[in-house]
Amino acid sequence: MTHPHPRQLGACASGMPRALGAARQYGALRQYGAICPQPATRRGGGTAAPDAPTTPTPTRAPAPPRTPSPGNAAGSAGAAGAAGTAGAAGSAVRPATRPGAGAPSRQVAGPAAGPSMARSPALSLPPSAPPVPPVAPPGEEGRGRERAQTPGRSDFGERWPAHGAAVRLPGGGPGNDLAGFYRRLRDQQGPVAPVLLEADIPAWLVLGYREVVYVAGTPALFGRDCRIWNAWDLVPAGWPLQSVVGQRPSLRSLDGPAHTRRLEAIGDVLGMFEPHELRARATRGADTLIDAVAGTGRAELITQYAGPLPAMVTAGIWGLPDSDLTGLARDLTLLVSGGTGSRDARRHVHAMLMRVVRRRRSQPTDDAVSALISHPADLGDDEIVEDVMATLIAGHAPTADWIGNTLRLMLTDDRFAVDLSGGRLSIGSAMAEVLWADPPIQNLVARWARRDVRLGGRWIRAGDLLLFGLSAANADPRARPQPSGRAAGNNAHLAFGHGEHRCPFPAQMAAETIATTAVEVLLDRLPGLELAVEPAALQWRPSVWVRSLAALPVRFTPL
Repeated sequence: MTHPHPRQLGACASGMPRALGAARQYGALRQYGAICPQPATRRGGGTAAPDAPTTPTPTRAPAPPRTPSPGNAAGSAGAAGAAGTAGAAGSAVRPATRPGAGAPSRQVAGPAAGPSMARSPALSLPPSAPPVPPVAPPGEEGRGRERAQTPGRSDFGERWPAHGAAVRLPGGGPGNDLAGFYRRLRDQQGPVAPVLLEADIPAWLVLGYREVVYVAGTPALFGRDCRIWNAWDLVPAGWPLQSVVGQRPSLRSLDGPAHTRRLEAIGDVLGMFEPHELRARATRGADTLIDAVAGTGRAELITQYAGPLPAMVTAGIWGLPDSDLTGLARDLTLLVSGGTGSRDARRHVHAMLMRVVRRRRSQPTDDAVSALISHPADLGDDEIVEDVMATLIAGHAPTADWIGNTLRLMLTDDRFAVDLSGGRLSIGSAMAEVLWADPPIQNLVARWARRDVRLGGRWIRAGDLLLFGLSAANADPRARPQPSGRAAGNNAHLAFGHGEHRCPFPAQMAAETIATTAVEVLLDRLPGLELAVEPAALQWRPSVWVRSLAALPVRFTPL
């Protein structure tokens, strides 16, 4: 189908939705019921999980947060959340014991609702309980019993009783219905499900919206330091996910004041660049890329447009050399997907950034690296390199995939085309809807439990790895009862994260500006734009972590 393309569709700099700041995100979470009322207080202090967890609704607002008593463990954990709502996001934190145990040795972390999620008593699932039968993709049935008998894993079932029959988290390859997989997994396992990563490494996939918000907002219970991981002994040499999971001395791996110091420096520097300046950079880059294909009448929009554009803009912001933008874009994409070659990609980017930082020490300019060097945080060279790399990794590929996923939806969804051409949906609103329905980051290596806790009806041991199922959480029927409906005006999606490790506001603004400008300029300049293949022929990259098209071939009227 031919897609209407005039810039008058409604996406302009003034109409573009702004990225969520901390206060606005908290307000959106309140509006859509993601933050539940505070749990009741027990006699003698402490808090208990409510017998009937509140089902999120668009009209019910939570009670104001209480001031916790000094002995209230849940209150102290909740106070550590970036939005100040961690305790309210779930049910409670209270001492608990194993069956037959003596003194309390565990913590119970809300939200604790199990598979029966709405208005039901909190589900207790002790470690000795048999695992719920898993939902298995083709070829995975019965592999759990084989894993338990693998040499060197004789104690796997004892260490991870819920993972004995767990399935490996599938990628987005041909024929994989990921939305259906997550839906069935949530129906059978509840909001927190045991899964296996590559090489059958155990982890917990947090599928519930409320549970993701709780974990992300409770750093006292769930931290970013992977050194406490209790499965390091299972990781084989050359594990492809080492670059994704492993500890790096960047702000991504820090918590508390150390994280705040470096995050504020990045936010201050990115905040120096005004939206109109970013938009001008993005427009120039988009025009350059379109000029290269405008006379041919055909293009492959992922490798020729959506992929290189964010690298062009961010390279200019950070003062990076533009001699190998293609290589930079490729390396950053590898670092997000965590596949073969990611270690070499990290070395390439690290070496390039170190050269830039050392050059700017002696020859400062007006770029972001020079601004970081002179920032009052007094960052060292290694700190700057690691934090700039973390920012580039988090910003490049997701922005490129956001552009690609939006263009795919515009070219394949009649409803989108009609709403856009009729003025009922701006390009900015369409892109916000993509962050609900088709976010670039599907799953995220998120946190490690600092202590034994209960979450979503599951016992999580200290050192267990938790993954955020961002796509699944966005489709959680408790938070969004009609996921196929319009999401315009609802910005409580989790695409930018939540809590102290959420994407900082200036970085969100930059991503929105680049992505929205990319779509707007493309539709404005290429008349008669349409898909060059059948929609069913489009292929997704086989990654567990990202929602990324391998190619998006189009045709249009040559200029």
